[in-house]
Amino acid sequence: MSPRRRDAEGTAAARAERRAELLATAAEVFASQGYAATTVRKVADAAGILGGSLYYHFDSKESMADEILSTFLDEMWAAYDRVLAAGLGARETLEALVVESFRSIDRHRPAVVVYQNESKHLATSERFHYLLESRRRFEEMWLALLDRGIEEGAFRPDLDRSLVYRFIRDTVWVAATWYQTGGRLSAEEIAKQYLAMVLEGIQAS
Repeated sequence: MSPRRRDAEGTAAARAERRAELLATAAEVFASQGYAATTVRKVADAAGILGGSLYYHFDSKESMADEILSTFLDEMWAAYDRVLAAGLGARETLEALVVESFRSIDRHRPAVVVYQNESKHLATSERFHYLLESRRRFEEMWLALLDRGIEEGAFRPDLDRSLVYRFIRDTVWVAATWYQTGGRLSAEEIAKQYLAMVLEGIQAS
């Protein structure tokens, strides 16, 4: 490899790393201050750079939000698809999906908060229509899994499946508001505790 090519690759890697750092900062600002209230200047201030320097990497705050949300969703769906392709029973699939959900929160907590707080508004823009598609796909996945679980005898047939879906969705993803990376319990341990409460209850036997 020529020195010039090596230097170019090193520069590209440094730029990619800096871009990732700036996106992480932007996600934190969007999550804590709200998308509408966040300006490019606020993100730049949080990153410790001049506002104009941020435009070297992103042309707008919409571009930052787009990359933050699409990266989170792409990784989440890749993990979900691996679970769904594994050929597990309905209960085991539910358990694996919950674990992957908590892992997503661990990796992308600010992005999850932004998604929860801002996706309804952002989805009115053509650029963010994929948020609506992801929401539709998410609901269909869970309802189909609950139906399969009832057919397999793994889940109770007397419960309203739409209510069960909303309960699972809300109680898992609200964890992003309090979850702390490196906290007392890991994402996997929290998922295990959550599943014990959902599937087995909290009443002592």
